[in-house]
Amino acid sequence: MAKKIRVAVLFGGRSSEHSISVASAGGVIGALDASKYEVIPVGITKAGEFVPYPVDPKKLALSEGLKTITSTGESIRFALDGSKEIFEVDKTGKESSLGIVDVVFPVLHGLFGEDGTIQGYLELAGIPYVGNGVLASSVAMDKEFSKTLFKAAGIPTPDFKVVTAKQMVNDPESALEKLAELKFPVFVKPARAGSSVGITKVKSADKLADAVVEALTHDDKVVVEAGVEGREIECAVMEGRGDEPEKVSVAGEIIVTGREFYDFEAKYLDSDAAKLTCPAEISDQELKQMQQLAKKAFRALGCEGLARVDFFLTKEGFMLNEINTMPGFTSISMFPRCFIESGISFTELVSELIELALEN
Repeated sequence: MAKKIRVAVLFGGRSSEHSISVASAGGVIGALDASKYEVIPVGITKAGEFVPYPVDPKKLALSEGLKTITSTGESIRFALDGSKEIFEVDKTGKESSLGIVDVVFPVLHGLFGEDGTIQGYLELAGIPYVGNGVLASSVAMDKEFSKTLFKAAGIPTPDFKVVTAKQMVNDPESALEKLAELKFPVFVKPARAGSSVGITKVKSADKLADAVVEALTHDDKVVVEAGVEGREIECAVMEGRGDEPEKVSVAGEIIVTGREFYDFEAKYLDSDAAKLTCPAEISDQELKQMQQLAKKAFRALGCEGLARVDFFLTKEGFMLNEINTMPGFTSISMFPRCFIESGISFTELVSELIELALEN
């Protein structure tokens, strides 16, 4: 019998998307083929402590409620000497080896997980990991820099302006005047957050200040985007093996009902707030155009492994909203669903991502 590949799955973390990461890990762990892989679940508390967290993946599902990883008094330590060894540390500080890890699947969303930090840590540890590297993760997480690169690559994206906490302290009037130059409505967003946390739709200049202050509670830099009239269309991208081109899925569509936009509650808490349709009803020509733009965006940021690419489909064509370098893997997440509709099962998808990590 072939030796099983040992996969450490990291989840939780210090970001505002902690609980969504836990639910995503349930999806990944549940999809792993037990005949091929041995799973080592590693939770990360909101304080950043790595802890052993063996659990039935079904109990991590969104249907079971949002979960939080808490400290048990025991911890996990990754060796940083290139040995790929990990250790469990008990409450007395005594260490015991858990052996060698072949690959890490960092199912972490947001800051300190999807922004290049955990990727840098795993680079130091010398352990292969699923997904994007340090640079692509960091750039994709920062809406200012990712949009700048999209524009440089000739990819249509909504107009935007940036304001920092320092500017709001030193000269708030000038900062807000600059933002008001955009066509309303606008979306005020923390520059480096996900799952629509801290986002406000603003319809007039007199509401800008409050929205910026709200976004600044999540980040010290805010991106303000011109609102776009269009359908919200997404697709999933996976790196090809060797010299093969990227695989791009069919399109999925988010249809929001009864809310201003697809916010955190609509995504995860209110099942009636949005309808996710996959495959989306678009023409063959539109599908081809979207897939080409998705590949172009993937390459513009130097992405590896996987990404979900989010577009607006307007009267003039597609506009790129953002790239998500570690998209959700929950039961309702668009990334696995788009690939399932493209003929790749959840189990095949997770296996291929691990094989890509080992190959890279």
